[in-house]
Amino acid sequence: MAISRSSKGEGGQPPTPVALPDSSPVWLSRESSILAFNRRILAQSRYADVPVLERLRYVTIVSSNLDEFFEVRFADLLQQSRESGSGLGMEELRAVAAQAHALVDEQYATFNDHVWPDLRSAGIDILTHAERNPAQRQWVAQYFNEQVQPLLMPIGLDPVHPFPQVANKSLNFIVELLEGARARIAIVRVPRALPRVIRLPDQLQPGRQSFVLLSSVIRSHLHELFPGATVGNFSQFRVTRDSDLDVDEEGVTNLRQALRFELSRRHYGLAIRLEVINSCPKTLSNVLQRQFRIPDAALFRVNGPVNLVRLNQLIDQAQGAELRFPRFEPAWPHALAARSQPLMPQIRERDLLLHHPFETFEPVLQLLREAVADPDVLAIKQTIYRTGGQSELMELLLEAARRGKEVLAVVELKARFDEEANIDWADRLEAVGAQVVYGVVGLKTHAKMLLITRREPHNPQRAALRQPHQKGQGSGLRHYLHLSTGNYNAATARLYTDLAFMTCNPSLTQDAQALFRHLSSHLAELPPMKKLCVAPSGLHPHLLRLLDRTAKAARLGVAARVVVKCNALTDAELMNGLVQASQAGVQIDLIIRGACMLAPGVSGLTENIRIRSVVGRFLEHSRVFYFRWGPDEDDEMLWLSSADWMTRNMLRRIELAWPVEDAALRQRVIDEALVPYLHDQRGAWVLDHQGQYQPLDSNGLHAQAELIRRYATWT
Repeated sequence: MAISRSSKGEGGQPPTPVALPDSSPVWLSRESSILAFNRRILAQSRYADVPVLERLRYVTIVSSNLDEFFEVRFADLLQQSRESGSGLGMEELRAVAAQAHALVDEQYATFNDHVWPDLRSAGIDILTHAERNPAQRQWVAQYFNEQVQPLLMPIGLDPVHPFPQVANKSLNFIVELLEGARARIAIVRVPRALPRVIRLPDQLQPGRQSFVLLSSVIRSHLHELFPGATVGNFSQFRVTRDSDLDVDEEGVTNLRQALRFELSRRHYGLAIRLEVINSCPKTLSNVLQRQFRIPDAALFRVNGPVNLVRLNQLIDQAQGAELRFPRFEPAWPHALAARSQPLMPQIRERDLLLHHPFETFEPVLQLLREAVADPDVLAIKQTIYRTGGQSELMELLLEAARRGKEVLAVVELKARFDEEANIDWADRLEAVGAQVVYGVVGLKTHAKMLLITRREPHNPQRAALRQPHQKGQGSGLRHYLHLSTGNYNAATARLYTDLAFMTCNPSLTQDAQALFRHLSSHLAELPPMKKLCVAPSGLHPHLLRLLDRTAKAARLGVAARVVVKCNALTDAELMNGLVQASQAGVQIDLIIRGACMLAPGVSGLTENIRIRSVVGRFLEHSRVFYFRWGPDEDDEMLWLSSADWMTRNMLRRIELAWPVEDAALRQRVIDEALVPYLHDQRGAWVLDHQGQYQPLDSNGLHAQAELIRRYATWT
């Protein structure tokens, strides 16, 4: 790729792509693509060179992802099929369910045939009742009597004891009780307070790490819960419910209060999926299906524990460094001075780029610590999407407000599955005097930005050292801006690949100030941006214009190039733009981690498009958009962004993209976030024209491993 200083974006209207028909060979199913992504994750758990506890972790990640798939995507399909009453809707539901069933079967086969045996070879046992020796059975019996049984409250079903409420994704047992010639049904709800994985004392099996599952403990003592009755057939079961919150922002006066009410109902939404063990008799599964109105397509019989996600508790308790990935300590950014040196002076001198998790998230926290402690810092503005329940960053915002600084927090209350944590943070921030807003009605605020305003006296010596773009800020207020492709979450910053940018560039900071004003006022119109590109108003058409620009260049015989790295590609207009660019001769490489609805390599349509997905130790999360339409310095642009190429990101969210104009930083993004992934031969899966992903699966370059090695030399 040619690297040069980027030009400014064009004005004017974007082209209007011609929509391809729904039956076009380049359109793929979004649901199928999501499930295919999880197959790629599951494949990691079969690689012999991946440590066994990490292989187990991949199995649990698939379970967690499938939970969300059913709670959101499958829930929509089921609701549509019920409302339409048409055979077409049910046919689509069955087709997606069939793929999900195949994936779940593959997942349990991987766990039972590969991961579990290899855990045993590594000295880790998950003991069933039949495998426990007398001493272990005695310990488990005592544990059941003291820790488990007092919390269980079996309910026998009859006219005065109706079917109990079953919470979303909770562990339960359905039990058949035989009393003479008749049988009746009982339900045992298992409290979430109980650990799902219990480690046995080492002296019960010296030299090994032994665990028992809570479901196995209850199963082996189930009869003790029903004295005087004979326990017949039984099964674990688990119900997944629709977890999308339904709040009409236009019709409520207090969004936070409305969301609190909806959150209280989330655990008992519409039932979407029913999981039982594969030995569950049809008589019992029929009872559950009727109770929860679950169609056959949404009944999953699994060959093992009904909730593999909870095996994360085993990973946390097991010992042995060799059973995990080698310890990786993110590097202190080599572009920064020592950790003890303040950050703001460094940002004044030059723009800074951070590449997580290879570089530590610590500079972001350090910048905020400096701002909180600095009496010359007057205001801190920040968007909050996912920070987690425990967050030093949020505690720093609280402290800033306590010290009398102006703190504005744009808290996205509708960040899926983080709503409760964000509501709690909003409450705490308001309690100490921070201004808390929730963005624009009808739009999620997904942009990641932190703006610090500081009073700085004129300093002629320092002014002489400033870069040209910093002229005019010799006195008065200076703004420090942090932008990121990822969340303000120190924990996930160690697990997700993201790019972050720190600058004092007035064009960018003024744009950010205007955007914060827009988000807080609700009424102010967003003014034209100098550098930032903002969704939903500008990002979508800007990307279409850039695609069109490369297509026009290619038609003139100029070598044109597009490289996009993001999490998902599902927006029809952008896909049409890519198709048209491909037809014009633009060479296009797409690095799409998850859902991708565009098929590459289709003759006459996408034959110049190549698509790959890279799966590895870290979750690929950075968004990079590169366009080139000629050989000169001003013939290329590279953007970093918070947005994926999805309709929701382009039209229903506040998103940001910003250009990387410094040639050295742009070169670094290309060298670290694009080139290694285009040459990855170990973690890469290549999408073919039929919509199937093929693993390269060689012993060649692994992008993430290469970046770990590269950064390790800088520590």
